[in-house]
Amino acid sequence: MTKSSHLSRKATLNILNFGRGVMAIINILPHLQSSELRYNPTGSKQIRLVNGADHCAGRVEIYYQDTWGTVCDDSWDLSDTNVVCKELGCGHAISAPGSAHYGQGSGEIWLDDVNCSGTETNLWACPSRGWGQHSCGHHEDAGVLCSGYESAFKSSNKQLFKLGFFPIGSKQLRLVNGADHCAGRVEVYNDGTWGTVCDDYWDLLASNVVCKQLGCGHIINVTVSAYYGEGSGQIWLDKVKCSGTESYIWECPSSRWGKNNCGHSDDAGVLCSVRTKWLYKQIRLVNGADHCSGRVEIYYSGSWGTVCDNSWALSAANVVCKELGCGHAINAPGLAHYGEGSGLWRRWYDGIA
Repeated sequence: MTKSSHLSRKATLNILNFGRGVMAIINILPHLQSSELRYNPTGSKQIRLVNGADHCAGRVEIYYQDTWGTVCDDSWDLSDTNVVCKELGCGHAISAPGSAHYGQGSGEIWLDDVNCSGTETNLWACPSRGWGQHSCGHHEDAGVLCSGYESAFKSSNKQLFKLGFFPIGSKQLRLVNGADHCAGRVEVYNDGTWGTVCDDYWDLLASNVVCKQLGCGHIINVTVSAYYGEGSGQIWLDKVKCSGTESYIWECPSSRWGKNNCGHSDDAGVLCSVRTKWLYKQIRLVNGADHCSGRVEIYYSGSWGTVCDNSWALSAANVVCKELGCGHAINAPGLAHYGEGSGLWRRWYDGIA
């Protein structure tokens, strides 16, 4: 395996595993070059793409003065997005969506009227109104779709099975909000957007196709009525009627794409037989610049919870780094440095030495 494919695998394997949570925290330096990470640190500034199908697509966010903020879409074009793609090691820009195509951000809007020539190394090196100067709302948040998104899918099919979705053309599949990638709410990526599947006619045959497509064995349980939580946005498929022989869920007869009479309270889900070693316990880092930094969260007994910072030290942080394949710990901040989580009663570990 080449170094680039190994790095692509590591980055991809962690995309779906990390979301939101609380308290004991860690900041890790993985053994990767900055251009190969989801962000490119330069002093106190970083950049990332949020809510896309992978780290090379999404809403543009910049970390400045200890706060993540967005970029306004005024004057936003391919010259600007090319700088972002290049900075993130994601190839070249395919499109420069505006109008909060990848969802509205929150908090600061750091840049507006960005006017790159395309030769800049960082987005903040491009002419703009200046930090925090804008005339925008978050409904104008700028986004990027880079070519690296496509090439990663073409070269990493086997790893994407394990990740929780399978690329074919413009369509992908994943399971969300389960204990691992083989359980959760069914979501399909189509036409540049993730959406759910309605539970009308949802049965063992359709669920089995999902499990098979994701390399997750066979179906254990068919879930309906948003058992794994309600999704948002599009409901792509409804009245899915599989024979069980299909290779992909979208090959099954169904209503037309996006045509349904459902709400997200009807979102379908599955529980498949092949599970990871972290079926009952998992660990993730949340709200950091990438998957190797952030608030420590552990999945236990069906819930995500945090770790209290009592006695939290580099020795404990090193265990987390090693477990996540993120090198060694360089810092072990406490006091909710990466933000407080929710459900404060779920503090699974306290006084770790």
